[in-house]
Amino acid sequence: MFKVGDKAVYPAHGVAEVASIESKDMGGMRVDFYVLKFLATGTTLMVPTKSSERAGLRGIVSTDGISNIYSILSTPHKVAQRAWNRRFREFNEKLKASMIEDVAEVLRDLWTLQSTKELSFGEKQMLEKAMELIVSEISASRGVSLADAQVEIRNKLVSLH
Repeated sequence: MFKVGDKAVYPAHGVAEVASIESKDMGGMRVDFYVLKFLATGTTLMVPTKSSERAGLRGIVSTDGISNIYSILSTPHKVAQRAWNRRFREFNEKLKASMIEDVAEVLRDLWTLQSTKELSFGEKQMLEKAMELIVSEISASRGVSLADAQVEIRNKLVSLH
């Protein structure tokens, strides 16, 4: 599915480059791994090629996908009034999902929520993580700087208010 040098997205960790594809002997069986190097942190992770799709590894977002993200970010959405811990759990599950649209919804909803109430420490961290994931993926997809991608995203979010 991926070749060395390809960019890929691993859920909740962000954009990585496929640094290599390695084979290891595991219990008498030969297992192939993608060795991912994350662009934001430089850390590496090995993901078995056979289970990479199940693990949520996917290609970076397309131009159409970016348009969809921007649509989500600029469309007002009322955040359901429920206990913060239930909302936190829901948002956390979306951040771990492999769909970038889910991450965009978390970013939009937390951005909207912070205009009406003080976010908890955990929600603030989640907002930052969602922003980081979206910014890094759009930056990698469009070949623009992280700063330029963040300005575009913030402009979409500001239009919510």
